[in-house]
Amino acid sequence: MLDSGQKFVLRLLLLLGAGVLIGWLYGRAEIGLLLAALLGLVWQVRQLLTFERALRTGDFDAFRVGEGIWQQMFSRFHYAHERGSRYKSEYRRMLKEIRKSTNAMPDGAVIIDAENEIIVCNRAAKQLAGLKRKKDRGQRVDNLLRDPGVAKLLRANDPKQSTDIASPVKDGAWLNCRVVPYGASEKLLLLRDVTERMALNKMRRDFVANASHELRSPLTVLTGYLDTMADDEALLATWEQPLAQMQVQASRMAHIVSELLELSRLEGAGRATTEEIIDICDTLALSRKAFQGRPDTAAIEIECESKAQLRGKSREIESVIGNLLSNALRHTPAEGRVTLAWRSGPDGADLVVTDTGEGIAEEHIPRLTERFFRVDRGRARTDGGVGLGLAIVKHVLTRHDAELQISSDVGAGSEFRCHFPAARVVVDPPVPLAGGSQSA
Repeated sequence: MLDSGQKFVLRLLLLLGAGVLIGWLYGRAEIGLLLAALLGLVWQVRQLLTFERALRTGDFDAFRVGEGIWQQMFSRFHYAHERGSRYKSEYRRMLKEIRKSTNAMPDGAVIIDAENEIIVCNRAAKQLAGLKRKKDRGQRVDNLLRDPGVAKLLRANDPKQSTDIASPVKDGAWLNCRVVPYGASEKLLLLRDVTERMALNKMRRDFVANASHELRSPLTVLTGYLDTMADDEALLATWEQPLAQMQVQASRMAHIVSELLELSRLEGAGRATTEEIIDICDTLALSRKAFQGRPDTAAIEIECESKAQLRGKSREIESVIGNLLSNALRHTPAEGRVTLAWRSGPDGADLVVTDTGEGIAEEHIPRLTERFFRVDRGRARTDGGVGLGLAIVKHVLTRHDAELQISSDVGAGSEFRCHFPAARVVVDPPVPLAGGSQSA
């Protein structure tokens, strides 16, 4: 059974053969072939023009019946057209359902392309962030939501990261932003109202700060009496051990209160200034000196691979190094090693604390910077840790535009990497001038 293409070629050959035969009968076979070919060409051009007109007008009556190649082309075109119409209808219906579902969401949803330009947004995005579906289409979302956190979030393109920004349409309101993959190259920016959560956090911070302040005075009095009693030569021997335990616990409580006050201060503080320049290598040396010589303490090594300095608050950076070093020593055996490293590059600088201790299970790493979180709560009263050190580290780094990266293998040790952006790093130290000032 011949298909339409084969039939077309066969009919064309028969036409040309008939032309050659008729021309041969008149003694001019080549003229007959030429006339037959011209006749076939005219016929096909006529059919082509008729088909083109049918495409423009939609009137295909001349091609609906028959078995020629043009009828077959119409059948294929008609099938593809009907299928495209069905797909188009289904797409419109699905798009309408998506719009209905997204408009029903309490959270804002903004679909953006690879260039961070808005494709479409739902009704909640208009209410929460003032975005307009038609007017803002094609605009870069970071030009409309002008917050450094949003720009950083879009660059990171990590669905695990989020940032809180002040609402651009309502004073006192806060939005949580998150970017997740969507489609082949698009992204979905999710906006959630977290005003209530931020208010609760503020209430918690205020309560902790006020309670810590109130606890400091009675603790000072209690510690003073305990010290006086411990120095009393008339103290009974049976009271020496209980009194020593009370002194240790009072000192531990005072340390907790001090760290809580520091956390409250950091949470309420803004971005750290860049006027003070810190020599990290000297700071590392001082931190090692403070911890060396303690019994059952692992060896501390320093790898200062860069002479770059850091812009920030020296007291807070010292706190970061001290907390990370204390944490590493607490979880590293005496025969182990803790390394303090300082490195710089084109993208900034890294302060790295590495240990050969027990390591941390992967599921615990995301929660390490939460206040009072401990992997092994049973050790809280034996090693002096209360779970506030890493929370302080996180807030100090945030004030210095830096981030904490944690990696660990159970049984092989951990690495705490503090990455500072290039804007915070001074590659060439200032040169002292005669008057004691410094030139940048």
